[in-house]
Amino acid sequence: MTTVILTSDLRKAYGRVHALDGLNLDVQSGQVHGFLGPNGAGKSTAIRILLGLARASSGTVRLLDGDPWRDAVALHRRIAYVPGDVSVWPNLSGGEAVDLLARLRGANTRSGTYRVERDRLMTEFQFEPRTKGRAYSKGNRQKIALIAAFAVPAELYLLDEPTSGLDPLMEVVFQREVARVHRDGATVLLSSHILSEVERLCDRVSIIRAGRVVESGTLAELRHLTRTEVSFDADAPLELVGAHDATFADGRATFTVDSDRMPAVLPELGHMNVQGLRVNPPSLEDLFLKHYGDDVAAARRSRGE
Repeated sequence: MTTVILTSDLRKAYGRVHALDGLNLDVQSGQVHGFLGPNGAGKSTAIRILLGLARASSGTVRLLDGDPWRDAVALHRRIAYVPGDVSVWPNLSGGEAVDLLARLRGANTRSGTYRVERDRLMTEFQFEPRTKGRAYSKGNRQKIALIAAFAVPAELYLLDEPTSGLDPLMEVVFQREVARVHRDGATVLLSSHILSEVERLCDRVSIIRAGRVVESGTLAELRHLTRTEVSFDADAPLELVGAHDATFADGRATFTVDSDRMPAVLPELGHMNVQGLRVNPPSLEDLFLKHYGDDVAAARRSRGE
């Protein structure tokens, strides 16, 4: 595979505020790469630099083997971008806005291929194209950007909280479209706060905190950083080597175990002939909370929860 996005020691400062503080990101061709972190972690700043909308303070960045700052015009013909908060022209209809965004990327909006794909997407997203922009809800403004992005093939999709404002049914449509462009060979950088969405779509994940990547890899590679929950029917508490947080309630024994020790634990449970065995592998949320759990706990305390 070839490298589509590469940043090395990327830094961006706004006065005394360091939005990026040594970001190292590597996205390979054909990947759907999850880019995770809460508001203020630096995700949107990184994407703005990739788009050539902001200039890095220091470090290096390459996008499709080009420089996003110097080669922005040429690169924008090869990428599609969807922000998390879309603004539209108030006097243009939704359909006109979609076509204008497509033309900005070099599409021939009169071609039959484009119009068939645009109309398909409008049907999938249940979008009414004749309404003026000023009358659209946030979710419908989001649909304009998504339809324009997916209607024109791109080598790279930069999606920054793209499902913000969409209802669950439309999120499913979005996920289908990401899977489609992925099958067609496109690369996707997906910044999302919906962890289940990232877990379902992404080949690799990078977690960013305070402007730098703190974990990166496939979900399989990262699961060893968290513990797997195991439970089974039991008459009394049981002790197992390597078990953590063991509890016994309502006739079930529950404990956690380091995920890389599961191959050793399962045969032991088999010898015990346990019944009603349940194994819950660690989720992306578990991994995310490993780095941000203290922030979540502090926020809850501040709210008096």
